[in-house]
Order: sequence, then structure tokens, then C-alpha cells
Amino acid sequence: MTGRPLVCVIDPIAPEATDWLAERADVAGPDDPRTGDWPTHADGIIVRTTPMPAGSVAAAARLRVIAKHGVGVDNIPLDAARARGIRVTSTPGANTNATAELTVALALAAARAVPQADAALRAGRPVPAVARGGGEIGGRTVGLVGFGRIASRVAAILAGGFGCPILVYSPRTAPERLAGTGAERVDDLLALARRSQILSIHVPLTADTRGMIDATVLGALPRGAILVNAARGGIVDEAALARALVEGPLAAAASDVFDVEPPPPDHPLLALPNFVATPHIGAMSAQALRAMGMQAAAAVLTVLGGGVPAEGVVV
Repeated sequence: MTGRPLVCVIDPIAPEATDWLAERADVAGPDDPRTGDWPTHADGIIVRTTPMPAGSVAAAARLRVIAKHGVGVDNIPLDAARARGIRVTSTPGANTNATAELTVALALAAARAVPQADAALRAGRPVPAVARGGGEIGGRTVGLVGFGRIASRVAAILAGGFGCPILVYSPRTAPERLAGTGAERVDDLLALARRSQILSIHVPLTADTRGMIDATVLGALPRGAILVNAARGGIVDEAALARALVEGPLAAAASDVFDVEPPPPDHPLLALPNFVATPHIGAMSAQALRAMGMQAAAAVLTVLGGGVPAEGVVV
């Protein structure tokens, strides 16, 4: 025993962050037996997407802080942490640009069926019908569901670089946050959908947002619309999305996230020619991974040192 706190890193993070943390605390990585029994050993935890059972958090007698490597904390039992006085932090801003850029990339890929054309070329097949005459996104009206940091960055890219009018449905966003952005606030989700040629999802997964993009919302979109989800699986009703891609009104959709991750190979959406998928890589640029790792490590040490992080405090 060295007297230093033990921080269990549940999922791999940037080596620079691990090395920096190891200079200031004892660190147990994902393959360390102590991490496998973190409720017994950990003073602090850094976690990415691994689910943390409420019972394990409640039983973790030494645990003082859980640092989420990322923004969404739906894999952390906040009520259990709050009941035990365990601080929960996240890393706001660290992955904003990475996720925003992937959102735009998915919109472009869906509009022009880029993955499908690439696959056909590699296989020596003719260009698929979905890739012939795909639409441009320039000038299309974009509806944003939510208006946090990532959505704000998406709006800036699409408005400034592609000339897209921006609509925003975000009841909890203060009006002053939209001031000067050029975005138009829309106070009804269905009204937003009816006007959105591209609908992009930017809300966390909560009890209120689960399934909010359902058959009714999808059916309200204009014919030829595109849906993009780089937020969380479960927000979009996947069965309804598959029907909207087959029967209309959607021309295409793209998603970085699924209700069950990874999705099974026989997932209905993966069989559709007008659907583009990526395996939850929105935040995984080299720059974002390093920034999230360093911010999470710093938050853990701040809490273990008796302080409160300047930003990213969830509980």
C-alpha cells in the first residue's frame, strides 16, 4: 500500500491521460483484477460506456467519484451515486467538435450514399440505385432536436459552410442562447419535423427522450428527408425508422448509435440500402479522446483532493 488513492479505469482511455494520472494516484486499468472488483477497491472510477449497476455503486464503500469519459451519463446510476454522496462528473466540450463533424459527415454520407457506392466499387458491382442522383445538403432546412454544445457546433457548420437554414426544438434552452446564431426556435416537435429536410438528434437519453422520435414524428417529415442520430440509441424508435426508410417519407438515415450496441448483424436497419451506420465513434477523434481522458483524470483527482471540478459536475 502506498497511501495513494486507487483509480480504476473501467474502459481504455488515452495513454497520455493514464500516464498523467499514474504520476498522481495508483491506477488499475481495464485488465487489472482490482478493476474487475472495483466496488471493493476503487476510490475513483473513470468509465466510458460500460454500464455501472446501481447495486455495485451502492456497495462501493470507498468510492468517492465516478468520472464519465464523455457527456452522456445514461450508463451511470445517478440516484445510487447521489444517495451515497458519490460525485459524478462528465467531460463537456472535450468531444464537441469531433461529434459535430461526424454528424455532418453522416448527413453527407446519407445524402450521397457514400458507403454504398464505396462497397459496390470494392466488390466490382454496378453503382447502386441509391447512390445515383443522391441529393446535396446545401441549402436544406435543418431541424435540430436539442441545442447543447454539439448541436450549436453543427448549426454553425451547416449554416456557415452549407447555407442551411437552422430550426431548433429545445424547450429547456434559454432564448438568449439562440440570439445571434441565426437559428429559429420552434416550440413543437411535430412542427419542427414538418419543416425539416434534415433532422438531427442532439438530446441525452432520459426517460423523457426515450422513443421521442417515433412513427408520428418520422411521418411528419417531408418526403425525401434525412434523419441523423449521433446522440444516443433509444431516442429514435428503430422499428419505426426502418418502416419510414422503406415506405417513406425518409430518403435516407444515418446513425452512430443504437438501442443495443453493438447492433446484431441481422438488425433490420443494417439491411436497408438507404441507411448508413457507424459504431458509436462520434467522440473518437484522437484530439477528443485525449481531451476527454485528461479532463476525466483531472476531475477524479480534484474530487479526491477535496475539491469540486470547475465544469462537468453532474451529481
